[in-house]
Amino acid sequence: MIHPTALIDPAARLADDVEVGPFTVIGPDVEIGPGSRIGPHVVLKGPSVLGARTRIFQFASVGEDCQDKKYAGEPTRLMMGDDNVIREGATLHRGTAQDRGETTIGSRNLFMAYVHVGHDCVIGNDCILANQVTLAGHVHLGDFVILGGLSAIHQFCHFGDYAMAGGGSIITKDTPAYVMINGNPAQVHGLNLVGLKRRGFSKEAIRALGEAYKLVYRQGLTTEQALAQIRERFALPETEAFAASIEVSTRGIIR
Repeated sequence: MIHPTALIDPAARLADDVEVGPFTVIGPDVEIGPGSRIGPHVVLKGPSVLGARTRIFQFASVGEDCQDKKYAGEPTRLMMGDDNVIREGATLHRGTAQDRGETTIGSRNLFMAYVHVGHDCVIGNDCILANQVTLAGHVHLGDFVILGGLSAIHQFCHFGDYAMAGGGSIITKDTPAYVMINGNPAQVHGLNLVGLKRRGFSKEAIRALGEAYKLVYRQGLTTEQALAQIRERFALPETEAFAASIEVSTRGIIR
């Protein structure tokens, strides 16, 4: 299960059935859950915890020191849930003492080739980051987010649940839940209707989200006025999640 050319520190903790390919290096304080497969020429550094059934392809680097110039070797972590797939050449860095001290990744995410996840990022569950997506430090992604290839997100930006970015998008503001954005700089182009239908959202919820979207983007209202009307007119968890993703924004939402 472990290739003889792999270098695994005695302080690393691997489940009994973990597979490790040739020339892979696993440092101390790395924990890998059961059913995981680590390909060839992979570098894993800790403190890092990788959940069950993690799949990592060749030349990926997971848990390395971050690239923040303020980082001075403080003990920080990378924590991942289960069933994540990390493709060729991806780089996922640990946190910094200046923020949470931890990069946190949920479960069932797909990181395609050459994706970069910067320090202190928080990523939810069931996200897809296509080839060469780049997340700067402190970025937060919700659940079921899709980022098209070559997209880049500025540090400290938040991306709401079920939102989608088209390929090559440059994102410097917060993205509300359920919307679709594209461009450089990115602009909102309506709701992520295809994604909502595929995920089984009811017609009632989609219709209400469409009306809520119009209140924010089409009626010339201030953000406060739009949120007040959304909460007055609708009582669905989906519209509340949409409003809340706007309300918590500190950078301002994409217009």
